[in-house]
Amino acid sequence: MKQKLLWPALLLTVLSLTGCERDRPTATAQIKPHLVEVVRAEVKDISVTRERNGSLRAIQEIQIFNQEEGQVSELPFFEGDRVEKGQIIARLDDRLLRSQLTRAQALTRKSATDLAQIKDLVARKLTTQNELTRIETELAVAEAEQEALQTRLSYFVIRSPISGVVTHRNTEPGNIAERYSHLMTIADQQTLITEVQLSELLLNNLQVGDEVSIQIDALRAGKSEHQTLPGRISRIYPDINPLTRTGTLEIALTPVPPGARAGQFVRVTLTSQQAERLLVPFIALRRSVEEEYVFTVGANNQVQMTPVTTGLEIGDQIEILDGLEGGELVVIRGFTNLRDNKEVKIVNAPSATEPLPLTDIENTP
Repeated sequence: MKQKLLWPALLLTVLSLTGCERDRPTATAQIKPHLVEVVRAEVKDISVTRERNGSLRAIQEIQIFNQEEGQVSELPFFEGDRVEKGQIIARLDDRLLRSQLTRAQALTRKSATDLAQIKDLVARKLTTQNELTRIETELAVAEAEQEALQTRLSYFVIRSPISGVVTHRNTEPGNIAERYSHLMTIADQQTLITEVQLSELLLNNLQVGDEVSIQIDALRAGKSEHQTLPGRISRIYPDINPLTRTGTLEIALTPVPPGARAGQFVRVTLTSQQAERLLVPFIALRRSVEEEYVFTVGANNQVQMTPVTTGLEIGDQIEILDGLEGGELVVIRGFTNLRDNKEVKIVNAPSATEPLPLTDIENTP
């Protein structure tokens, strides 16, 4: 009988304890802070170095064409031969044209004799003024034809317009050269040039006459040391490609080193003048469909999404043209679930960040 009364009492005790546990207040859950790492955006007075590839070509290359049709009678120079300005480099057979010139000269002499006689007759009023005019016209036509034939004859002797080296010889003596046939090519290789493309953001920091470094792979083949050659900017083209936003630089290699030839592959290293640039790490840059932006941390430890306009990539840094003024704390790590106006906790000391590099070398194909 006592055991039957004990079980209900035990059950009431357990239920009472359970109710007490439920009535106890729970501990408030702590919200973990959003951790970020930052760097300070700094303005640096730096120069930017870029390496660009190109091919050498002669500063002047002339293709020689004939203006008159004829058989090639002389072509004394071959590829690699040097010619001087004004030197005869080709002759065409001009015998037919010379016979036409002889006839024109004879007609000129006859017209001159006739004119002298008719003037005497006009003075004595033995002929009309119209006859004098006719003879004068015949003489003028004969002289003009003679002059035209002499000019055409000069085209049968072809002289070099420049001093240079024959790079192409496209025909042989005995061949018939139709009018405007390409006979040969002469190049002035005293100075070799190359053209490279460069971002519009760097063009304004370069000037004609600036020195550059040039490396020619063919000259350093088999050598342990890289041979650097001096060059200079000889021309900056005024137009910018609207698609690539790049401009063209002409680089002159002078003096030409032994072994350098037109067509060789070259590497050009350009260094811009020093300029103040605001740089942040590239990993800080965020992109959306409409804009580029970075997250900056304010005095209240809240982040702001700050739109920026970017410029040059310099190593692992990116230039900021607009949006930042310098000195801002920019988030570089901790972007997961990061949003505008969110409170964060900085886990690194901005003053302890590594300094930004002062130069950059970029290799592009």
